[in-house]
Amino acid sequence: MNPNPIREFASSFQKSRILLSGFELDLFTNVDESGSTAYQIACKLNLDIHACDRLLNALASLGFLTKQNLLFFNTPESYCFLSKRSPDYLGGLMHTNHLWNTWSNLTKVVKTGKSAHPEEINVRGDDWLFAFISAMHDRATKQAPGQLSGLDISDVRSLLDVGGGSGAYSMEFVSRKPDMEATVFDLPNVVPITRHFVDKEGFSGKIQTCTGDYTTENLPEGFDLVFLSAIIHSNSLEVNGDLIKKCFKALNKNGKIIIQDWVMNNERTKPTAGAIFAINMLVGTEAGDCFTEEEVFGMLETAGFGNITRVEFESGLSQVIARKI
Repeated sequence: MNPNPIREFASSFQKSRILLSGFELDLFTNVDESGSTAYQIACKLNLDIHACDRLLNALASLGFLTKQNLLFFNTPESYCFLSKRSPDYLGGLMHTNHLWNTWSNLTKVVKTGKSAHPEEINVRGDDWLFAFISAMHDRATKQAPGQLSGLDISDVRSLLDVGGGSGAYSMEFVSRKPDMEATVFDLPNVVPITRHFVDKEGFSGKIQTCTGDYTTENLPEGFDLVFLSAIIHSNSLEVNGDLIKKCFKALNKNGKIIIQDWVMNNERTKPTAGAIFAINMLVGTEAGDCFTEEEVFGMLETAGFGNITRVEFESGLSQVIARKI
């Protein structure tokens, strides 16, 4: 038996930390097209020259930069995705950087059962919130076309996107059916960010917003479809049960609900990405989790839904679809 794969797996966080620190310090934006020395970058960003040089060398060794003599250059990929000068800048990576601190407390969380970051999303600060919504937007805009392509929305005239964040999925629904009336329901601190992305992506006037907290308030009513993407994993089973009952009430007769999330097997070991994400919920939320098919179907049936089906994507994410009967 060879212990090296275990050693390499255990130390893989080091490469991640190098990239995230380079991103957090905004090194890639500050590398000139004609090349920059470590001294120039350190002076521009007020960094220790020796430490900056070693970090740049490591980034070059890992393939995120190139180095010729004393000059560092972005690669085509690092400029495209890691430099703020690019329209394809992955600003959502800052959320991954924020996750570093909560994940570092995993051992303590397992000992105590208490989240390392129990604060509600709307009190974590504007910087954290914008980074989080940006990360969700980056991911959703790439995934939404494929995830929604198999849905029959021919009878859907109105959509309620619960906890819709940036509105990325609402945008995709409206793109597929321009006469659909879409409403994003989210927290007071989130809705201004929703408007930012809706306006930025050219959907002003096509997507409405509604402010509220689904844990304490009812949802607006009169919709043909209620969509919950990446919502139930943030809550306890009890909160989700109440939310799904509110969704039932929000729907018109024969309306549909779509829950898009990680849905686990009964052993909670598959899909692997879901098992890992359950740890993300453990360290970052008070009661979030990834639920089994039996649990999700049970909540829907208790609320009064029928005709429940599940589709699992190649990524491991699932859509659970049910109808108000």
